[in-house]
Amino acid sequence: MITFEQLHSQNHEITELSNVFLYLIKERAMCDTETACNVFFDYVEKVRDHLELVDKHLYTKLLNSPDNDVRQKVDRFMSGSHEIKRLFKDYLSTWSRPGRKELLVRNHKRFVQETHDMIDIVLDRLQRETEHLYPLVRKVTGDDKIAA
Repeated sequence: MITFEQLHSQNHEITELSNVFLYLIKERAMCDTETACNVFFDYVEKVRDHLELVDKHLYTKLLNSPDNDVRQKVDRFMSGSHEIKRLFKDYLSTWSRPGRKELLVRNHKRFVQETHDMIDIVLDRLQRETEHLYPLVRKVTGDDKIAA
């Protein structure tokens, strides 16, 4: 059972980690710290977990809806999810060694810009989930507390 409260809590944690990491990487020397790496890989794990949770549990209920409009909206969310995962994978392969939990910052200015871009994509996704996907789940299920 997944509640809307849990989803909102995940969104809040991801947003908080985003803000902390963006603050830390302003200074080049901070990018090489264990603290920055820990924040970064905690962020990566939480984003992946959240996307996986939404993919596996929320879409199923909505795809079974008899309402074609609902299914079309879910298809768009699913396509967006696949694209975010692809971009996230590319970003990670450029800027990190996940197995070793280490950042590879060869060009600080580019790293900061691409990190801002990636985080903006994720935060935009979370906002769209909150404003569009969660209300759609509530509408289809008729439940204000349980999402899946």
